[in-house]
Amino acid sequence: MGGEGFQAVRAVFRGAIALDPCSNAHSIVHADVEYRLPEHDGLRGGWNFPTIYVNPPYGADRSRGTTIKDWLRRCARARKEHGSEVLALVPVATNTKHWKDYVFGVADAVCFLYDTRLRFLVDGKDGGKGAPMSCAMVYWGEQFSSFQETFSSHGAVVDLRDLQGKTIGASRAKEHSLFSSF
Repeated sequence: MGGEGFQAVRAVFRGAIALDPCSNAHSIVHADVEYRLPEHDGLRGGWNFPTIYVNPPYGADRSRGTTIKDWLRRCARARKEHGSEVLALVPVATNTKHWKDYVFGVADAVCFLYDTRLRFLVDGKDGGKGAPMSCAMVYWGEQFSSFQETFSSHGAVVDLRDLQGKTIGASRAKEHSLFSSF
C-alpha cells in the first residue's frame, strides 16, 4: 500500500503507528516498533501497543505453520486483551472461517476498498503489479467515526458493531436452503 493509504492509517491513529508486526527493511510504515523476520516473528512478539497496523502475508508460511488466520486472530486478541486499535489490510475472503471468526462478529468496521487492484511496494518501490484479489481494511477499535470519515473516500465502509458476539456462518446447510429458491 502506497503513501496515500498510510496517510489514512495515520489519520485514524491520530498520527502514530505504535507497532508494525509485519515490517520489512523497505517498509514505509515507520512504526515506533517494527518486528521483522527472520529476527523477530511478529506473531510471537508482544502486541500490547495502543495502535497497530498489520499487513500480513497473504499466503501460508509453511516453515512457521501460519496463515492469515493467525494474524487476524492476533488482531482481535490485541483489541480484546490490550484495548489496542488495530487496522489490518487483508484480502477480501468473506466466505472463510477466519473472516467469520475474527472479522464478522469481532471487528468494529471494515472498508471494502474501491481499488480492486491495490498495488503493493516491493523492496520499497512500486512493484507495478496489482493485488490479484480485492482487499479490505479491517478495524478493531473505538474510533468508528474517525475510521468511517477517513476511509469512506477509499471504499465502502461497513459498521460491524451490531454483529459483535454473534456467530456468523454457523450452518452451511441452512445457508444453502435459504438461497435454493433463487
